[in-house]
Amino acid sequence: MPVKRRTVDRRDLFIYTLAGARHEGTPEGKFETVGGVRTYVATPTVDYPKDKVILYLPDVFGVDLTNSQLLADDFARNGFKVYAIDYLNGDPIPPDALNVSITLARTHISERFTTHLHPRGQEEGKFDLPSWLAKHGKDTTRPLLDKVIAALKEQGVTQFAATGYCFGGESPRLVKGVERTRWERDPLPGRYTFDLAFDNVIKVAVVAHPSLLEIPKDLYTGIPLLINSCEVDPMFSIEHQAQADAILGGGSKTSELYQREYFAGCQHGFAIRGDLSKPEVKAGKEVAFKATVEFFLKHL
Repeated sequence: MPVKRRTVDRRDLFIYTLAGARHEGTPEGKFETVGGVRTYVATPTVDYPKDKVILYLPDVFGVDLTNSQLLADDFARNGFKVYAIDYLNGDPIPPDALNVSITLARTHISERFTTHLHPRGQEEGKFDLPSWLAKHGKDTTRPLLDKVIAALKEQGVTQFAATGYCFGGESPRLVKGVERTRWERDPLPGRYTFDLAFDNVIKVAVVAHPSLLEIPKDLYTGIPLLINSCEVDPMFSIEHQAQADAILGGGSKTSELYQREYFAGCQHGFAIRGDLSKPEVKAGKEVAFKATVEFFLKHL
């Protein structure tokens, strides 16, 4: 079957990367150094299998965003030891770049693809997204994952699952309108949920609103795969969601290896940085989390 070449406007890629909101709460995990890599570790308060862990692969806002820490804690409350890896090496996109609405994000992104930072409504400079992405290619991010995984294996971990958010593909030939730069040639960070599956590192894969997948090539992970998808997502559109279902067998909960959940009224980013003041987004985030937990319980 030929590979579906996806074309996503670079402007849309940046806009939906930035749209979202910060969540409130007090993280309960702690930062540890694992294999020389700074990692947020969330540990269950009840007995749990010591040979199984979840690798939490955050979006471009990294493990320091409270949203990610709270989500890792939620997985721990359900009996999973979680390692949220700082594979951005302490250099995430700053949380002040988050914009609650797509409209606001469109306003703040210039033709040169820089975005104004507006903490509490006050402009305090610009953030250059292409330059940031160019510094976080596979050669700098993947080794950090491998170090953590190797260290955990030495500690007796034998089964890994991964949950990744937002970026889920690589961008060569996929982003239109500009000269190709290094970040367009290299896999983007969230791609690693799929890479870890292809490399036979993980036993179970879950992704939420993945980006820039090449269909069908990127779908054949060979392991149980859950995709949490949504209504408004130019990176994984309803058309491509349907193609994934046709290729992998429907996506229902009765499927052996593939399941897809769909959330109306939600947009790209809802599962990690959705605006929880909107009932449909809050419900979508909660149900996506529940589906992820159930999928891990079934397959890990």
